[in-house]
Amino acid sequence: MKEFKNLINGQWVDASNGATFENTNPAVEGEVLGVFPSATREDTRRAIAAAREAFPKWAGMPAPNRGAILDKASQIIAGRMDELGAVLTREEGKTLAEAKGEAIRARDLFRYFGGEGWRIRGDMLPGTVNDELLFTKREPLGVIGMITPWNFPLAIPAWKIAPALAYGNTVVFKPASFSPHTSLLLAEILMEAGLPAGVFNYITGSGREVGDEIVSSPDVKGISFTGSYDVGTRIYAQAIKNLTRVQLEMGGKNPTIVLNDAKLDLAVDIVVRGGFGLTGQACTATSRVIVEEGIAAEFAAALTEAARKFKVGDGMDSSTQMGPAVNQDQLETDLKYIKIGQDEGAQLLVGGGIARSGGFYVQPTVFDGVETGMRIAQEEIFGPVVCIIRAKNVDDAIEKANGIGFGLSAGIVTNDMHKALTFADRIDAGVVKINEPTTGLAAHMPFGGFKHSSANTFKEQGGSAIDFYTRVKTVYLKH
Repeated sequence: MKEFKNLINGQWVDASNGATFENTNPAVEGEVLGVFPSATREDTRRAIAAAREAFPKWAGMPAPNRGAILDKASQIIAGRMDELGAVLTREEGKTLAEAKGEAIRARDLFRYFGGEGWRIRGDMLPGTVNDELLFTKREPLGVIGMITPWNFPLAIPAWKIAPALAYGNTVVFKPASFSPHTSLLLAEILMEAGLPAGVFNYITGSGREVGDEIVSSPDVKGISFTGSYDVGTRIYAQAIKNLTRVQLEMGGKNPTIVLNDAKLDLAVDIVVRGGFGLTGQACTATSRVIVEEGIAAEFAAALTEAARKFKVGDGMDSSTQMGPAVNQDQLETDLKYIKIGQDEGAQLLVGGGIARSGGFYVQPTVFDGVETGMRIAQEEIFGPVVCIIRAKNVDDAIEKANGIGFGLSAGIVTNDMHKALTFADRIDAGVVKINEPTTGLAAHMPFGGFKHSSANTFKEQGGSAIDFYTRVKTVYLKH
């Protein structure tokens, strides 16, 4: 059993008190993959101090030179795809194909933000008097604290870390304790690419110790968090005491609308990929399917058959289509909500139980006859549970799609261009998908939700990332 270390100021170190925790394989009950440090508050303060000390020199480096290091990281990721995919699958549970897809996404993110080193710009504006030059410039914030979830332990850190570094910030990064090894490999890659000591610090441990210390520190100038609404709002309330800039992504309950004119096979494929892919453990996963009544019965039968045939197993098996839940708690949460759905009067069409023994395997599950007020239609389950809600027409479908506290991703399946664009205009979600699954994002497009899915402040990824990771300075020059 391998023991791993934290990265603080360029050195790989144990927790100062020697405390550790185990990392396990959700596909093989009882298999321990490694032991990781459970960092203390003092360890976290040392990481923050290292990032603060490294900041002036890193921020002062020419931006294209910083970008070259990120581009080098993307090349290293490309050369370690098989290793990254295997480690990710074994500790998080997703299929090997999904894990390698995530590694490709991380490669592309570092490649894109490596190019940002050449594109950072301000504005030049006309003076208000003669012989005056007015311009703006972008400056990094300083130390950025990053707290990320277990479900995308490579892609989500990549889309936070890459822009932070590109724009001249330094980083203290706390990954989720259920998938620390994949994130550690990313730390190794960044060091191999040539990051100076202290610019990037990786520390594992509990949210109570490491997370709270990062969020409450006056030396941390920005917090980027992805996780649950409850934790995100607590982070926001704590960080505001220091006027720390905060970026939150806090989940969703994402709808896909299927209209009468939709091609049935396409609609089923989109919902299967969005609802059962990644074991439903994605903030953008399809959990509600709002179907026009004219196609509802046929769609429900086809989706049920597809779910019944979906192969559940160890993600390392190339024939597996859906891996396990990440841990026992998540498996129990999935089963709890399935029981709630049945108690609420929804019709269980398929699934609803344990798929197989030896790991945390749940069956792909479909409910029909779901009403918008039911808990299974309102609360994020984070598992492969799809609820069919019937609608009279497109207006009724959009109203039902919007009748929820989240607003992250939303999709529609239709051949009617007018209805598709009407949906894009009226849906209350930050990401709109037309004839595509609600999951899946392009590295160069802004990402973020509305309502309780975000802090409604800053988008992630693409050209919008600069807004969170930099501040604008306005310069008046009389010559």
